[in-house]
Amino acid sequence: MSELPDLPATVLVSAYRERRLSPVEVTRAALARIDAWDDQICATWAMDPEGALAAARQSETRWQSGTPAGPLDGVPVTVKENIATKGVTMPAGTAAVNAMVATEDAPAAARLRESGAVILGKTTMPDFGMLSSGLSSFHRLARNPWNLAMNPGGSSAGASAATAAGYAPINIGTDIGGSVRLPAALCGAVSLKPSFGRIPVSPPFLGRAAGPITRTVADAALAMQVLSLPDSRDYMSLPPADLDWSAEPLPLRGLKLGLCLDTGIGSDPDPEVVDAITNAARLFADAGATVEPLAPFLNRDMIEGLDRFWRARFGSDTAGLSDEQRAKILPYIRDWIEGGDELSGRDVYRGFAQIPAMSQATQKATAPFDYVLLPVWPTVSFPADYASPLNNPAKPFEHIGYCVGFNMSEQPALSVNCGYSTSSMPIGLQIAGRRFDDTGVLRMGAAFEAMRGPQRSWPRFDR
Repeated sequence: MSELPDLPATVLVSAYRERRLSPVEVTRAALARIDAWDDQICATWAMDPEGALAAARQSETRWQSGTPAGPLDGVPVTVKENIATKGVTMPAGTAAVNAMVATEDAPAAARLRESGAVILGKTTMPDFGMLSSGLSSFHRLARNPWNLAMNPGGSSAGASAATAAGYAPINIGTDIGGSVRLPAALCGAVSLKPSFGRIPVSPPFLGRAAGPITRTVADAALAMQVLSLPDSRDYMSLPPADLDWSAEPLPLRGLKLGLCLDTGIGSDPDPEVVDAITNAARLFADAGATVEPLAPFLNRDMIEGLDRFWRARFGSDTAGLSDEQRAKILPYIRDWIEGGDELSGRDVYRGFAQIPAMSQATQKATAPFDYVLLPVWPTVSFPADYASPLNNPAKPFEHIGYCVGFNMSEQPALSVNCGYSTSSMPIGLQIAGRRFDDTGVLRMGAAFEAMRGPQRSWPRFDR
């Protein structure tokens, strides 16, 4: 099996420029790996090998003439199923809906194509994107390449599994409560949930973000050069900004960092998670940063209110389904949605009001620090066929306590691998920054990559 799919996007672009590699040979190698491995990992859907090779040939011609279309010209990428790509159906991860065919590319996909990226196909997700799991009533059960019996996380399940397997150096996911950071952490990858509005999305919604999932911080930064370009369809997006996406390691001496092992909500962290995050914080302190504890800043009313609001929202979204269609929704999700059927309008509004409360609390607590260090998950891993670590729809959000506050506060947050459990599963460190400081968060991640030492080899499935 070719090693070409394991090369970072930054290396590929340099090799194309110097004519040491061709986008066509790299794309063929990526497609061959997916064809050989994905029966086990089940990360992809709606693959487009013919379209990918056509795009690669066009890229090859541009590189030969010295006129690349953009920073990602010829780089293989995948796109999460709920990000529209023209001509491809969007089942939203569920067997319950009559999937519509996308009539245009969503902003992220449009920017990728304009930059010359080679879109290999789509990646899988759970029903309506409402699980931190690879379990779906429509797609095959996505599995974690580090251990096929274990969960890749979600909802960008396929994107993160594809990253760990080396299907493409850049894989695009979405995040409204942790859905790029959570699976990236379980799969040993890097992911950025950018500041709200930094990457245009369509349709926009409170807390919703798109973000890259990669193997290196430098590749995430390279992707951000393209994904952060403006799109008028997102009326909530940030103004265009000329940012330095170079991701050079940030000098750490003199920085004030918060270390938070308990946000006030969610399950208690496993001892292995605490040890990994504490050890990561020690590296920052040894490099000259001041690390101080950050006390819990969220409360149960916030997460329970958000639960009520999201149940009501998805209950409304699925109200038009027939009984036959509703029966096809993943039972865990169906039970969760139906748990909101008896909520009053007042209950729902009070739940919605917890979004600004969570935002204010998160921003206030983190404001004294340049950056904050936290876990991504409270747990190390969980079985592949579980809908969530507790697998209990009555307690659906106990695992997102470290992530969701930064969606509501609109702050950037990065997941980067910081170690492995005794069962050899990756553990993620989350680095959060102030609003709009996306480049600083990436540079903090690059600094950590430089300090943490060599990583374990990525999983392989050669026969």
